[in-house]
Amino acid sequence: MSSSVTAATRTEAHRRLGVPAVAFLIVAASAPLTVIAGGSTSAFSVTHVLGVPFGFVVLAAVLAVFAVGYAAMSRFVTNAGAFYSYVAQGIGRPAGIGASVLALIAYNAMQVGIWGMFGFQVSSLIEAKTGLATPWWVWVLIGIAIVGVMGVNRVDLSAKVLGVLVALEFLVVIVFDVVAFANPAEELTAAPVTPASLFVPGVGAVLAFGIAAFMGFESAAIYGEESKNPKRTIPRATFLAVGVIGVFYTISSWALALAIGPDKILDPGGIAPEEAGPPLFFDFVSSALGGIWVDIMSILFITSVFAAVVSFHNAVARYAFSLGREGVLPRGLGAIRAESGAPWAGSVLQTAIAVVVIVGFAIGELGWDPANGPFAVLTLFTWLTNLGAFGLVLLMVLVSVAVVGFFRRDPRDVGVGSRLIAPVISFLALGTVWVLILVNWDVLLGQQATTPTSFILPAVILLPSIGATLWGLRLRRTRPAVYARIGHGADETGAPRLGDETTRD
Repeated sequence: MSSSVTAATRTEAHRRLGVPAVAFLIVAASAPLTVIAGGSTSAFSVTHVLGVPFGFVVLAAVLAVFAVGYAAMSRFVTNAGAFYSYVAQGIGRPAGIGASVLALIAYNAMQVGIWGMFGFQVSSLIEAKTGLATPWWVWVLIGIAIVGVMGVNRVDLSAKVLGVLVALEFLVVIVFDVVAFANPAEELTAAPVTPASLFVPGVGAVLAFGIAAFMGFESAAIYGEESKNPKRTIPRATFLAVGVIGVFYTISSWALALAIGPDKILDPGGIAPEEAGPPLFFDFVSSALGGIWVDIMSILFITSVFAAVVSFHNAVARYAFSLGREGVLPRGLGAIRAESGAPWAGSVLQTAIAVVVIVGFAIGELGWDPANGPFAVLTLFTWLTNLGAFGLVLLMVLVSVAVVGFFRRDPRDVGVGSRLIAPVISFLALGTVWVLILVNWDVLLGQQATTPTSFILPAVILLPSIGATLWGLRLRRTRPAVYARIGHGADETGAPRLGDETTRD
């Protein structure tokens, strides 16, 4: 195929991303408008905890500590496989393969789940404006085709598109924030941003809800091979993104509590999650700003979701590319386009997976109301995005351990704070959040009681990852050449790198 080449021909010309571009790719994955209009309203009403905004402060601090060790390691490991490579080089190659499967399932779950929300919102908006009821999956398949085209072209094109969409998201939410602070439903209060409002019964559920809002934050390293200066670009973009996201979510969720009123948004009687999501946000916008702003924000809500799926699509494509290049997955997945350097094979694979899942879900939903029943599109969104967050938090826990392991044999010029203290703290903090997600699994899924789903969904991500780790142990005996390349990417000539003496077995 003339338009594609192997990983060996990737050149400096493909390094197009600077700090702002990578930061936009990160922030886009977290879908700011979607988090404020949908996620935060649900978090308030489901947990009945007023301290949701302060929860974002806590989580931002935890992720910033994680980023210290992560950034230190990114100076020495540049690989499109990102966390897979970190775990392979810091803990061991078998664990790296397990982490790669964990990442692939988690990112795919996030992307496909978010597609469900995209289709639902588009079809709902069209029906509200025209009276025409259209299947949600039609719009999803159209969206998948557009993202697929973007995925096989230059990554800076995606970054530019996402940059515009994210900027517009920020603009309209800032307008909402200003109006909310100027017109509080009850009284202007700082209670939502105080520790006392967070550390109450239900704090675990708040943190479990909130961590999903930051997902995408960890993806900077995926773009290391396409960044102008990865040793500087990746750490700076990471810290910039977590700072912006943390401050933005804290202020905007505080504004949300003021706009709707603490009593109403918490609703001790219990607001159903689907009623406490975007409708609460848009009802306030309608009363305070008028119908035109509702229309604008409704469209940007959809583009917010679209921006998130673009970002997660890019992540999956690059993981598949890295694994294909190293021979862990079929080598054809390690192909890139000569002109753009985009991992076209990995992108096509991700597109195919999304189409298969969505079509299967649409067939299963025949005869069902899209807002109800076991095949409801909103159930797809809830199940898969929470599954993705569950996997990605576990991935960050593993990376925290990997940072310590990577620098254990050779500290290089990295201080003890970055190579030991910060990763140990982040391991304990993120490990706690991961356990909270598991403990609050029924709450996150909107279930009143434990069902088989409570066990099946975690198993979907944990069992294949454990199996992949065991397969990695087998590779050490049966395919030593492939085993030696695990987690090491390619050198300056494009040839796969072999492990060095600092890599753990």
